[in-house]
Amino acid sequence: MFIHYHMTPTPTTMHPNQTVAEAIELLARSSFRHLPLVDDEGVLAGVISDRDLRSAQPSSIARSSQREAVENKIMQTKLSEIMSTSCRTLSPMAALDDALFLFEAHAIGSLPVLDEERRVIGIFTIGDLLKAYKNLFGVGERGAALISIVDDGDPDIISKLIHVMEEKKVHFTRLLRKAATRRTKAMIYLRVTTYNIRAVQKAIEAAGYEIHVPYATR
Repeated sequence: MFIHYHMTPTPTTMHPNQTVAEAIELLARSSFRHLPLVDDEGVLAGVISDRDLRSAQPSSIARSSQREAVENKIMQTKLSEIMSTSCRTLSPMAALDDALFLFEAHAIGSLPVLDEERRVIGIFTIGDLLKAYKNLFGVGERGAALISIVDDGDPDIISKLIHVMEEKKVHFTRLLRKAATRRTKAMIYLRVTTYNIRAVQKAIEAAGYEIHVPYATR
């Protein structure tokens, strides 16, 4: 669950003294959209994105005689003048959940990963987060299925469900207890890997628990 295992290590970086033209050229031939900017020691100074570079361009409605002069000036502008310096970052020992919170809270798509000296050692994107959760929870594996179980408040429900899975030799990658919300009951979510999902459901029901099926009526 640590960022260290899922980040892109030694990402491409630029120096704040490099120009907008250099950044545009680099991003144009790359698949990424965010560039950490580092000083001579590799310490994070800021971040530049393709959106920042587009925003720096003159308006398309500017008169052509003015546009060329403005564009030339912008292309030679140092990145330090337009970079974002209030950057959200992660440590390599941060959890995936920490990254999820930052992505959602700040509407960003990429997070530099820093060591204790604030040197950039990696970068972590929303795409990396999705791949990490997919791998951790077995999403997309052959035979993978999610079972919803109504949480009846039994304090031993987790250990009992684990016992059922072990007894039936069913591989599972997730066992999550979720409190009730305005829209849902208290629930246990169990992701299993099996080609006989009904046999697993029957074993859970035999242990005294109710399988939840959305929209089903009883």
